Amino acid sequence: MSTSRDRDDFTYEQQNDRRLDELHSKIRSLRSVTTDIYDEAERGNTHLDETINTFASFRTSLSQSANRAARALGLRSNISQFRMILYVVGAIVLLWVLWKIFAWFWWRVPAH
Repeated sequence: MSTSRDRDDFTYEQQNDRRLDELHSKIRSLRSVTTDIYDEAERGNTHLDETINTFASFRTSLSQSANRAARALGLRSNISQFRMILYVVGAIVLLWVLWKIFAWFWWRVPAH
């Protein structure tokens, strides 16, 4: 009777050991995935910081360029800068419209 019980105990012990090994394997996999996620988040944060620094540098450079252009054109107030921007945008739109009209007349196929 004791040998049957010993065999059952041994079988249960083996099953427990297998399940424990499976659990350790799952924990290692989970740890690996967690580490990969952490590393990717760190790389993303580093990339985001670099992007923020690049845009801040661009903003500063653009602001300095706008100030130099305003001084060169003799523009001192924001209203004058706004007016100059409107003139430039209007000129671009006008040139685009003229180009479309010219292209329409130039490429128009005469009817036979």
